[in-house]
Amino acid sequence: MTTSAADPDWLLLAMGLSGGLALFLFGLDQLSDGLKQAAGDTLKTLLTRLTSNRFLGALTGALVTGILNSSSVTTVLVVGFVTAGLMSLPQSVAVIMGANVGSTVTAQILAFNLSAYALLPIGVGFFMQFLGERSRLRQWGMMLMGLGLVFYGMGLMSDAMKPLRTYGPFVSTLASMERPLYGILAGAVFTGLVQSSAATVGIAIALASDGLLSLPAGIALALGANLGTCATALLAALGRPVEAVRAATVHVLFNAFGVLIWLPFLNMLARMTVALSPASTELEGAARLAADVPRQIANANTLFNVLNTLFFIGFTGVFARLATRLVRERTEKPRVVTVKFMDEAALSVPAVALEQVRQELGRLGDTVRAMLIDFPAAPGAVAERALVEVVAHRNQVQTLEAAILGYLARIRQGSLTRTDSDTLVMLTTAALHLREMADIVADDLVGIARDLGKRSEHVRTLEVAVVSAFYQAVQHAIELVRQAVRMQDASAASEVIELSESAKKMAEDLITQLAGGLRAGDPETLTALRLQTSFVNGLRQIVTLAGRVARSVLGQST
Repeated sequence: MTTSAADPDWLLLAMGLSGGLALFLFGLDQLSDGLKQAAGDTLKTLLTRLTSNRFLGALTGALVTGILNSSSVTTVLVVGFVTAGLMSLPQSVAVIMGANVGSTVTAQILAFNLSAYALLPIGVGFFMQFLGERSRLRQWGMMLMGLGLVFYGMGLMSDAMKPLRTYGPFVSTLASMERPLYGILAGAVFTGLVQSSAATVGIAIALASDGLLSLPAGIALALGANLGTCATALLAALGRPVEAVRAATVHVLFNAFGVLIWLPFLNMLARMTVALSPASTELEGAARLAADVPRQIANANTLFNVLNTLFFIGFTGVFARLATRLVRERTEKPRVVTVKFMDEAALSVPAVALEQVRQELGRLGDTVRAMLIDFPAAPGAVAERALVEVVAHRNQVQTLEAAILGYLARIRQGSLTRTDSDTLVMLTTAALHLREMADIVADDLVGIARDLGKRSEHVRTLEVAVVSAFYQAVQHAIELVRQAVRMQDASAASEVIELSESAKKMAEDLITQLAGGLRAGDPETLTALRLQTSFVNGLRQIVTLAGRVARSVLGQST
């Protein structure tokens, strides 16, 4: 098949477009990974401390999304905080609104069209990663190399599309994008497929740089990209807690309402954008359009999201109530425990993923504590149904611990800072020891309680009081260690260590007191005393494990 101006070489064009898009998306990932590693530790602080009012919340959402280069990850972060009770749903609405503004930062960078200089940051960034000894230098190298790859990929796509300038069907297709519904639909579908609104807007900018795309068509594609990015949030919310579905619903409602409101006023948005954008007055015709339209598309995308946020910021409560009404509480309570906080999207930001593991470990600690609470002061008086409940809790602990360790293993596969690595080791230690505590309760203490239940008339009141005092101290230690892990509470961890040391001495004294009753006499009474001694020994093992977890929180060797 011969080629001509009207008949491009489709193989070369496909290779250029696919290769350029691959490098573009890979560069975005590199840029995002570098930013996430450099700033991941500060994200939780930003989101939890800077959302005291809706305007500050929106600003925080914009800032965090600009750093992460992903409004979806910001939404996942917000969902985790809402689920943990660290942020209200109305507060999260403001952050999600701001996230849309932050997602336009990449488009603003792409509009500079630095593809001719792309190899310089690629080379410099590579050698910074290859030769850098400090993690911070390597992170900056990753960001620089990613930025270069983004522009290089755009350049390849632009070069590949040059033969299409004179190809009638393609020019007609792009012209049809000026009809808003076609352009919005195309932008939404493409964004849903590649899971990146930045990629859609980036391609629109690349087309405009070659004079192939008008401003109205570019605006329509950008609006479609804002709709398409909702697909990522909805997919991430599938099977997640109600709070996650509501946050995703807010995301969809906000973007959908924004597009619908602006649909009759796209020409006005275009005029506002032209008025606010720089003009290349020294150029004329197609050359001027190719120089001006890319920046205008980026500005229109930013203007659209900023104006939407300003308009809807007063209705955060309305969005929260609407999402609550659309997504009802689930009445069924499944017996099998499920993961509540750990999310796939958070794996791209190790610091955030580790924070979500902390929240799951808090739930694990709650379950272990519930196992101990099910025992009354006198273990011999435990009803059989309570013991069955304890064993059921242990099964939940096993399920949750396996999920946590699997998630931690996936985090380990990513690029971790030294701080992240230390945190991962601490969280792994905590999960293993909490599981061991649950095993002691279910395998040892439950059996002892059953045996004591058969001899309850041989258990003396004084011995019950002795065991009960120690039992209360162990319960308090479990509560403190849960707080230490979940909230990074060093003071709670120190208190656990002190309590574990004093508890060991207390256990020895209790066993000595119990041993004083081991005199010749009724064999059943002697057996009851021995069982109570074993019960105290089991509790001592639990408080020792709590001390080990607390030491790992403080970075001390166990």
